[in-house]
Amino acid sequence: MENIVTTNRKAYHDYFIQETYEAGISLLGTEVKSLREGKANLKDSYAIVKNKEVFLFNCHISPYSHGNIQNHDPLRTRKLLLHAKEIDKLLGNISQKGFTLIPLKIYFKNGKAKVEIGLAKGKRQYEKREAIKEKEAKREIERHMKKF
Repeated sequence: MENIVTTNRKAYHDYFIQETYEAGISLLGTEVKSLREGKANLKDSYAIVKNKEVFLFNCHISPYSHGNIQNHDPLRTRKLLLHAKEIDKLLGNISQKGFTLIPLKIYFKNGKAKVEIGLAKGKRQYEKREAIKEKEAKREIERHMKKF
């Protein structure tokens, strides 16, 4: 059972998502408690592969409300836990021009915090406009179908 904490809604608007991967995330105790309260933000966050390890940058997890002086830094770099084969596959794909790793959502699965990361290629401005037009056209069709 998945309990979604936060999603990166802008990711699907700004990027074409080619593949998705489920990764564990290395967290401190107060970060887990804060995630259970739903206090996280994936806006402007990204992942990088360094030394055969994957790290998550700019993921904002708010300090725990009942925490003390040992609360965590909200924007600290966090390690993502993936299998070596998956990391090798990611390295091969990222080396291609224009690909990057974007976190799509944070959720709890079987009591453990997970991050869904996507192998993404950036959209150009005109592609974003086309996607918006398609969405609006679908909405109009749905509205007209509802009337009948």
